[in-house]
Amino acid sequence: MNKLQFYTARLLRDEPALQSLSVPQGNLLADLEGKALALIGNARSLAEGRQGAAIDAADLVIRINRAPMPAPESHGTRTDWLALAVRLPDQDRARLSPARLLWMSPKRKRLDWQTATSPGFYLHPLEDYRALKDRLAAPPTTGAMMIDLLLRAPLSSLTLYGFDFFASQSLSGRRTADQVPHDFGAEAAWVEDRSRTDGRLRLA
Repeated sequence: MNKLQFYTARLLRDEPALQSLSVPQGNLLADLEGKALALIGNARSLAEGRQGAAIDAADLVIRINRAPMPAPESHGTRTDWLALAVRLPDQDRARLSPARLLWMSPKRKRLDWQTATSPGFYLHPLEDYRALKDRLAAPPTTGAMMIDLLLRAPLSSLTLYGFDFFASQSLSGRRTADQVPHDFGAEAAWVEDRSRTDGRLRLA
C-alpha cells in the first residue's frame, strides 16, 4: 500500500485495507510468550514513587500515548512498545523511540502514515474495542484495551504501574474524570475482577 492508498482507505473507512498494514494479533501475542510485562499508565501518582528500577527490570515495557516520564526513579527509562490513541508528535516519537507502535483507538482518521508503516505495527480490531466497550458500558481507555489484549498472550506476568483510575488525574493533561468519556469505576472493578481470576495480573 502506498501513501495515497493509505489516506484513501482511511477516508473511506476501509478496515480490511488498513488491517493489511498490521501484524496479525496472533503473531503479536506469540511474541510475548513467557515474558514478564510492565504496562505503564499515566497517573500522576506514579511520579510520587520510586518504581523506575522495577519497571526497567521487566522483559518488555509498554507505555501509553505520549507517555510522560518525569524522572527515571519513578518511571524508568525504557519504552519497548507504545500503545496509541492519539497522534504522536515527532518530539515524543524521538524521545520514546519505541520498537513497536500499537494503534488502539477506533478513530482511524487519527492514524498517520508514519505510524501505520512503522516496523511491527499493530492495528487493534474494531470488534475487540466494541466488545470491551459493551463489557464496561463506556468507551474503554487505552490502558484497559491493552490489559484486555495482553492477557490473551501466553505471558508469565503483567504488572500495572501508574494505574489509579484517575484518582490523581493524568500526567498528560488537566482534565478531570467527569471531562473524559470513560467510566473509571467500571474499569477499576473490571481490573480487580481480572486480577482475581488471572494470577498473572498485578497492580503495583
